[in-house]
Amino acid sequence: MSWTWEYAFGTEEAARSAPSAFLTQAERKAAELVRAAEALYVHGRAHVADDPKGGDVTVPGGMFTYQMVVRSERVYVVQLTYLDW
Repeated sequence: MSWTWEYAFGTEEAARSAPSAFLTQAERKAAELVRAAEALYVHGRAHVADDPKGGDVTVPGGMFTYQMVVRSERVYVVQLTYLDW
């Protein structure tokens, strides 16, 4: 298994109605988070400590909230917020 990101919960449904330019920026930042997690947690599946705290990432047009699950080698986008600015 290798690190990847995906939408969690009902976020995938919210992504269907968000503008594509906003989603492109959010997905690009999510991919950056994956690369950082992959470098930091090289042996992710063997991780025994607590998962790191998630966070918010601001992108043009809004923001998203993410959570890392190290043993699953996943970054989950758990909320999208499109602000139309």
